[in-house]
Amino acid sequence: MSLEKNYEAIQEELIQISNQLYENPELGDQEFESMKLLVNYLKSYDFEVETGIVDRPTAFRAEYTSSKPGPTIAYLAEYDALPGIGHGCGHNLIAAFAVGAGVILRQHIEEIGGKVVVLGTPAEETSGAKVPMSEQGTFEDIDVAMMVHGADVSSESGPMLAMDALQFDFTGKAAHAAASPEQGINALDAVIQLFNGINALREHVPDDVRIHGIITKGGEAAGIVPAEATAQFYIRANERKLVDELGEKVRNIAEGACLMTGASVEISNYELSYDNMITNQALSDTFTKHMKSYSVNPVYPAVPATGSADMGNVSQVVPSIHPFAGLNEPGLVFHTKEFAEKTITPDGEAAIHDAVLALAHTGYDIIVNKDLLHAIKQEFENR
Repeated sequence: MSLEKNYEAIQEELIQISNQLYENPELGDQEFESMKLLVNYLKSYDFEVETGIVDRPTAFRAEYTSSKPGPTIAYLAEYDALPGIGHGCGHNLIAAFAVGAGVILRQHIEEIGGKVVVLGTPAEETSGAKVPMSEQGTFEDIDVAMMVHGADVSSESGPMLAMDALQFDFTGKAAHAAASPEQGINALDAVIQLFNGINALREHVPDDVRIHGIITKGGEAAGIVPAEATAQFYIRANERKLVDELGEKVRNIAEGACLMTGASVEISNYELSYDNMITNQALSDTFTKHMKSYSVNPVYPAVPATGSADMGNVSQVVPSIHPFAGLNEPGLVFHTKEFAEKTITPDGEAAIHDAVLALAHTGYDIIVNKDLLHAIKQEFENR
């Protein structure tokens, strides 16, 4: 086995993929050229590809099956960008990590057995495709699921917050705000009371809770009582159960705002809900061991949960990890143009090397080491 030689043979291809995605960013569920780039690359290594899975036009499943039985290893690719910023979350790297690991492991499974799957998962930044994939059986035949995210420094896979994205559409009644205000029902007042109620709730929630929102519609003119007003909130916490409980409280606050103002409200989810990430520690320990062996930079322990990702939903249905590959710049901030630019530097290329090899080696170990696979699955069953 020489994974390093396998990597050297495709290194320039992977760097080119990352750079091409960086130069041509596409928003979630619009990543048609990005998907085409990745799919054509995988087809060139004899992967069988199905596009448009789970009714998402830019989602895909690519697989290579050996002639010998064995576990199925899945690598997950993201490739959506951010509006106005581009790949400020490094999804160009994530895509290169996944296809690179898939291609390397594919070159060994005729000998060791099993199947390699690369899943293209659009729109992580908004309504991530991993949610319907988790709900509609995409992972039923998969033994482990892995992805690596770029970051300022490398760190182990850890927790991420569950999240709901709630929208509140208040309806009132328009009137002349000076001549006949008594004829109006102020929908914006209802939104303001919603914010006030949520601000009061913050004093009485656990430390891991995050509730943050914006007003997306607040009226047309100062002289008109606003007949329509809309607010959007993210509700996050360490576990799904708490997010559900908080969602009910926030809904009650919205109903209270209606009682106070006379408005009515419709409450909906404006993005898909994300579950909390449950890292499979046996899988994570194997990946971290290899990441440390390939990287010249430190790999830090998992950081406390702050953000949310649809990989959390995957972790509820199959053993999963979501570690981070560092770009050798402590303090580098996600969702910035500076982060995007860093992905195409030599440090970005080093991250591709480290993450691809660690992912491929971890997959190799799982296929050849039945005890490791048993430990991973036992931990998942007992989670």
